Amino acid sequence: MKLTNINRVGIVLRPSTPELKDMFFEAKRIFESRGIEVIIDNLSGGMIGSMGQPFDMMCQNSDFILTIGGDGTLISAVRRSYRYQLPVLGVHAGKLGFLADLDFAQLESFVDMMIEGEYRIDQRAILQATITTSSGETTIYAFNDIVLTRPSIAKMISLETYVDGRSFNTYFGDGVVISTPTGSTAYNLSAGGPVLFPLTQVFALTPICPHSLTQRPVVLPGHFEIEMKTPDPSALVIVDGQDMVEISDKDTVHIKLAGGAAHLIHSKEFSYFEVLKEKLGWGN
Repeated sequence: MKLTNINRVGIVLRPSTPELKDMFFEAKRIFESRGIEVIIDNLSGGMIGSMGQPFDMMCQNSDFILTIGGDGTLISAVRRSYRYQLPVLGVHAGKLGFLADLDFAQLESFVDMMIEGEYRIDQRAILQATITTSSGETTIYAFNDIVLTRPSIAKMISLETYVDGRSFNTYFGDGVVISTPTGSTAYNLSAGGPVLFPLTQVFALTPICPHSLTQRPVVLPGHFEIEMKTPDPSALVIVDGQDMVEISDKDTVHIKLAGGAAHLIHSKEFSYFEVLKEKLGWGN
């Protein structure tokens, strides 16, 4: 997969980091010197004193998105731009990320490579959750994970889980992480879940500090759908560690892989295993 046009780029900066101003204007120079129009989202623009567009308008007017910050900035941009199916290029403004793997010093040469078609776009799975309450349905998307957990740290939670309409398990503990392959190296890994190759169409259910040691992580094929609910008065649904929804014992959460995908721009030489080795300190 390649971009049809590379005429306009939307730029998103890590929030609350006005020191990224110089990076933005250098990126702007790089793109504009090659005839590529630069649009910044209004929250990022307001942070550095530059005129921007609302995020959705920026997406409608852009061919792809560039994030400058870290993995969290890229995850937020991917999730919020999902409906527009825009490819996203992540530049890290510090340490190498699992997702934002391009160093800012490499940006100029990489833009030239993009213009020449010397890049690739990886398609990664997205989670879709439909929360059904007495007031209706709400659909949310997650790039890393959806976590169902207790509202109070002092109590455990019970989560009844169904797979394709059939009773599967009742988790009793601190909660459950439902993770995409991309998110498998985040909260899922910390909770003892498996590392999944990011281009696979599967997702993982990993219990968080379960009351029973027989409760183990499970990897499900991407065409399965799960339903989760709690007999407890309330539970929290946390999306990519960034947004949160509270549900009651009368609500249900249906989770599956979304019909579309996230599109990440990488160099042709990008190796997930090299990043994995460096981030996790393997092979030393």
